[in-house]
Amino acid sequence: MEQIHLTCIRCPRGCQLEVAVEDGAVVSVAGNACKRGETYAKTEAVNPVRVVTSSVPVTGNPAHHMVSVKTKGDVPKAKVRAVVDALKGLTVESPVAIGDVVLADAAGTGVDIIATRNV
Repeated sequence: MEQIHLTCIRCPRGCQLEVAVEDGAVVSVAGNACKRGETYAKTEAVNPVRVVTSSVPVTGNPAHHMVSVKTKGDVPKAKVRAVVDALKGLTVESPVAIGDVVLADAAGTGVDIIATRNV
């Protein structure tokens, strides 16, 4: 059985988690002070995911040259670099509204990149 040590990032407590993994499945989680820690540990130990945030250039708006963007959901940690690479060279035309999809299915993850501000 493999023991994985993690620091939980789901709340400010930063609980030190002990995760037991056997045959690719989480057997137990210890050290969490809340349910979010257990959920985090189960995902992070066997299938870590991340939200990717960045910004892309905007054309057609002299007051704002960039718009902040993020993945609409989690992407596998192993695909983060591919998602960032997919954003290279991307520009969007103004106007852009919060929630607008600026890149669909980023890097084949099935997750869209959306704007996080109005421009």
